[in-house]
Amino acid sequence: YSAAVSACEKGHQWVKALQLFLEMADSRVEWDNITCSAAVSACANGDQWAHALQLFREMVHGRVQRNTTTYCTAVGACARGEQWAHALQL
Repeated sequence: YSAAVSACEKGHQWVKALQLFLEMADSRVEWDNITCSAAVSACANGDQWAHALQLFREMVHGRVQRNTTTYCTAVGACARGEQWAHALQL
């Protein structure tokens, strides 16, 4: 899944990246930092700040450690969507 979600991110296919990410949960495949970060980034690059934030927040429930890159991506998604209040809450 990681490679597929990353490919979707690079191909600007945020919908497909999100579908694959959700499919992982449905299939009970454990998330990892790479897959989560790629999914957050795909949504952020697609100007989907709300989806990016939702995935970012879901990382905690999936017990995935968020890192500097993931935080920066989430803040960037908020910035592009002019959602400064959400960015400050991160």
